[in-house]
Amino acid sequence: MTVSCGLTGLLLSSINLCPDFVLAYPSPLVGCIRTVKTTTWFEEHLTEDNQEYMRKSTAEEYRRQMAEKLNPLKDEPWPRHEWTEGTRRVGLVAVKLGMAPIWTKTGERHVVTMLQVPDCHVVKHLSKEAYDGRTAVLLVGGKNVSPFHRSEEEMDMFRAAGVPPKQKVTTFKVSDDAIVKPGTPLYAAHFRPGQYVDVTAKSIGKGFQGVMKRWGFKGQPASHGQTKTHRRPGASGPGGDPAKVFKGKKMPGRMGNVFVTAYGLKIWRVNTKYNVLYVNGSVPGHRNCLLKVKIITHTHTHTHTERSVMSKAKSACLVF
Repeated sequence: MTVSCGLTGLLLSSINLCPDFVLAYPSPLVGCIRTVKTTTWFEEHLTEDNQEYMRKSTAEEYRRQMAEKLNPLKDEPWPRHEWTEGTRRVGLVAVKLGMAPIWTKTGERHVVTMLQVPDCHVVKHLSKEAYDGRTAVLLVGGKNVSPFHRSEEEMDMFRAAGVPPKQKVTTFKVSDDAIVKPGTPLYAAHFRPGQYVDVTAKSIGKGFQGVMKRWGFKGQPASHGQTKTHRRPGASGPGGDPAKVFKGKKMPGRMGNVFVTAYGLKIWRVNTKYNVLYVNGSVPGHRNCLLKVKIITHTHTHTHTERSVMSKAKSACLVF
């Protein structure tokens, strides 16, 4: 028996089924897609009691690893060095809490951003030969996270350092006299008031935006013959000689969601009880985001008075 109707004939040509069966049951053969699930969540097949038990056991393990706050190391830490001119120290991984005003003793009001340093540890050390041949590197992690959300390679690195798994791990280039042993905790007291730092974080994503919002274009007039071009960019390139638009032209596109660095921010206050840094001005990123804080390596952007204050703060601080 030959079936000549379009879709049914196509199905019969591809699979060997009885035509009477296809005509009687046409729906199961149209749009049938099979999905194969190969991965599962760690708590998918666990009861609520088992999930609560795993969370408590993980938290107890974290507390055990963090019990010796000053020295959670298996042996003696590496020697500490005095700060010298040209020393590049390690930075911190912090969480952005938000902005608040502060007042100095003279009554001056400054707007600062509060950065908390939660569970920050040195995770790994890479020598010059292992990194790029020019400078050594320290890997620093911040904010404890569930071990089920980390890969096995990352867990091996955390186990070797004797610290819980971290949500963010970043690199800091350090000089030879500022190398810190993996497993050493870092706190907000790592910095001193008066120092200047660079803060790097991923900016808030704003989606696809026009040139007025993305690049600050003025826009075109609202009258004098303008029709539906009030927020348009206008001409995008030169005349017929180049006959093209040069690379790097400011045009509409995706805005934000890229790593941005705020340079030369002064530290006004350090709260050692709650590990909070009060940094001058605003920093990139949304609230509760993880960011990178490091001591500046350039001083030409500051005045002579600011450089003298910064040098005094550095000289009073040990390399740690």
